Order: sequence, then structure tokens, then C-alpha cells
Amino acid sequence: MNKTGRSAGEQAIWISLISNMFLTGIKIAVGALAGSQVLVADGVHNAGDVIATIAALASTKVANRPKDESHMYGHGKAEVIGSAIVAVIMIIAAFFIAYHAVLSISHPASKPSLIALIAAAVSLIWKQWLYIYCNRLGRSIKSKSLMATAHDHLADVYASIAAVAGIGLALIGSWLDIAVLSYGDPVAGIIVSYFVIRLAYHMGKDAIDILMEKSVSVEQIRDYEALILTVPEVKRIDRLRAREFGQYIMLDVRVGIPAQLTIQEGHDIIRKIKAAIMHENADVEEVLVHLNPWYENEQPEGTKHEGAKPDGMNPEA
Repeated sequence: MNKTGRSAGEQAIWISLISNMFLTGIKIAVGALAGSQVLVADGVHNAGDVIATIAALASTKVANRPKDESHMYGHGKAEVIGSAIVAVIMIIAAFFIAYHAVLSISHPASKPSLIALIAAAVSLIWKQWLYIYCNRLGRSIKSKSLMATAHDHLADVYASIAAVAGIGLALIGSWLDIAVLSYGDPVAGIIVSYFVIRLAYHMGKDAIDILMEKSVSVEQIRDYEALILTVPEVKRIDRLRAREFGQYIMLDVRVGIPAQLTIQEGHDIIRKIKAAIMHENADVEEVLVHLNPWYENEQPEGTKHEGAKPDGMNPEA
């Protein structure tokens, strides 16, 4: 990620933090004055978002630190740790919403308020904009922590939809004297909590996969193979492995080149392979290349050794 991308990412997280703090205060204050339980619960949920956004901001700052003697591969995984923290906070918030909704069903419904509906609607619109903004920017600069913040905003959109629907149904029930509609608020809250938990689960799983250095997709491996084979001197790919490292990808390549080539020629081939991959893939941080000797009586050019795994790995090479 370049300096401009880092600056834009931090700015987006700061906007998210200030927005969450503002919405927390508004929802809790209006909810308390209007007697809206769902709005107060949504405000407490936003208070959790403040903590999550601070975690995302801190992890982004750590991830953007340059390499040092203790962290020679950089600090990219800090963003992934931040997204895992956000996922945990989202799950806790979802259980809080569900618990609060169940309690609300067991008690007499409170009188709905139009001002509470307006506050929930404003929150919904603002959170939807924040989600679109952070999601687009996060994908553009490949920031895990910003994507986690975007997913957190999406969970808030779901919660705000529930608040708007619940308060709206309660108002309609009050106007039409339909008592059962007054419980639309807590029922919607339970449904939304499920979607928030599901979203947080997938986000947390992705973070764990990266921390465990899961391999990239087979499709990406095939793309890297095609780029490597554009280097004329490469006669065979013996092994190709790639893993995510925070916002970057690290590659480990073993290729066969004519055995009679000199060390200098081999060095130049390594530079060509790196350039071929990194020119087309800005997210590739490092390409480690090992050269194996290739003889004319071996397998045809551009093939892998027999028995190579789908990811191009051959432990014997």
C-alpha cells in the first residue's frame, strides 16, 4: 500500500470513529427521552463500534510501520488482528441485541415515538453511506482493517433497518390500534442479530485463515504460473506456493532453467520472474525464486514434475 492509500485509509477510519461517537450519543439520548428500547440498544451497539473502530485505527497504524530488524517482513498482519477483534466485538453486540429483544417481548410494549423513528432513519442512511465509502476504499487499497470497519458498518445498517422497521410498525400499530404490531421492534432485532453474527463469523474466519497463512486460490496460482512462463528461459515450474501476509501476498517459486546457464544469467532470470509477477500484481510484496537445473531430455517445457499437487507444489524439487 502506497503512502496515499495509507493516508486515505486512516482518514476513512477517523471518519468512522467520529461518526460512531456522534451516533452513539444521539441514539442513547433520543432513545432515553422517547422511551425507545430498541434505539437505546442500537446506541449501545454503536458504543461497541467505537471500540472496534479504535482497534481498527490502532492496527492500521501498526501495519503501516516500515520493516525493522525485529519484523523484517513488515507489520501487515496487525490489520488482520484488528479485523479479528472487530469480529469478536460484532458477535458480542449481536448477542446483546438478541438478549435485549427477548426481554422486550416479555414486557409490555413501550409507546412508540416519531422522533425515535427519525433518529433511526438518519442513522440508517448515514451508516449505509459509511459502508459504501469504506468498502470501496478498502477494496481499492486492499486494507483488511478498513474492510472490517466496512463490514461493521454493514452490521449497523442491518441493526438500523430493524430499528426503523420495529419503531415504524409500532407507530402503525398505535395509529390503527393493532397491539401485536408493537412487538415488531424486538422480533426484528432478533432476526437482525442472526445476520450480524453470520457476518462477523465469516469476517473472523477470513482473518484466522490469513493468520494461519492459508494459500491463495487455485485461480490466482494459475495466473502466477502463466506470468512465470512468459520468461523464455523458464522451462518448467517445479513448485509454486503463495500465501497472504496481511495486505500483501508472498510467493515461493521453484523453476527449471537450462543447466548450462551462468550464475549471472540465473540472477537475471530471477529478476525477470519477479518483474513479470509484481508488475501485474501490486499486492505481491515478495517473490522468492529457487532455480533448478533443466536438461533437454527432461519433461517438455512449461510443465510441472509428475505428481505435482494442484497448487504446483512438488516436495521433491
